[in-house]
Amino acid sequence: MEPELILRKQGRAGILTLNRPKALNALTHAICLETEQALKAWATDPEVAVVILDAAGDRAFCAGGDIAQVTAAGRQGNYAMGRDFWRDEYRMNLLFSRYKKPVVSFLNGFVMGGGVGYGCHVGHRVVGESTQMAMPEAGIGLIPDVGGTWLLGRAPGQLGLYLALTAARMGPGDAIHAGFADAFIPERAWDVVKAEICETGRVALPVHTAPESPLAAEQARLDRLFAGMDIPAILAALEGDDSPLAALALKAMRRNSPLSMASILAMLRPAPASLAEALAQEFRWTWRSMDKGDFLEGVRAQIIDKDRNPTWQHAAPGEVTSAEVAAMLAPLGPDELGLS
Repeated sequence: MEPELILRKQGRAGILTLNRPKALNALTHAICLETEQALKAWATDPEVAVVILDAAGDRAFCAGGDIAQVTAAGRQGNYAMGRDFWRDEYRMNLLFSRYKKPVVSFLNGFVMGGGVGYGCHVGHRVVGESTQMAMPEAGIGLIPDVGGTWLLGRAPGQLGLYLALTAARMGPGDAIHAGFADAFIPERAWDVVKAEICETGRVALPVHTAPESPLAAEQARLDRLFAGMDIPAILAALEGDDSPLAALALKAMRRNSPLSMASILAMLRPAPASLAEALAQEFRWTWRSMDKGDFLEGVRAQIIDKDRNPTWQHAAPGEVTSAEVAAMLAPLGPDELGLS
């Protein structure tokens, strides 16, 4: 049986290769634990000067977390499996951001949800022609997690809120504009770049002109449409705009969990002050997502039964109260994430 994660040393590099191409390299709990173990071992290994993150196959770096077992257990009333997964995953996300040796990720194809957490908190993030990046969690009754609110909160203007509420996909130029990536390199050159990193133990990326960012061209419109103080106000602004962008945003938001959208707005205003703060806040929400949120129903409708007709707790965004959002984000006491 093929390993889910291939760990190896090549030259002066430690390489972590996600190896579930048929599952779009979806993250499992075991992958998170193995990644953490490898990073800690390589941190003091004199043979490893740099770490490379990549993935098998050409369809996806990582399309998200593998939530099948988590939701199956949650539907039986077992919430511990999901909470343990998220706790360990978030700890791994923070470890990537604080790692003392250079880390470079090669983000091809789909990079969504958990894939963003795996590859976008490192110092050198490379995108290519095939990159399609998104945070689509609101559509399954969740919120952008894995440090997603940290990245979204730092995006220009209202772009982060737009991305979180609509699951809009970012191509390579958009990903760089939004602050989710650093460099564009044509994918035909990636093997040569990786080989040089392995040989030298340094990250000296070649300079290429990134594709244009369609979202950058729409920045002023996004800032205006997503400036509302609550979700109904944002929806009203979108309804009053005749652009294709507004129409697509409306369609996406009308499918989302109202509780998730109201919570996202609260989590991004104000934006988290640090990745650790973002992860702690996200964990409070995901910890409650199965018994008090819409997560299990969203997964049922979108992934299990695929009827695309979820019955959310709230029939409309205006029904969500600030008290309900505050309850989802309240401290967990002894169950807090507890990142040091």
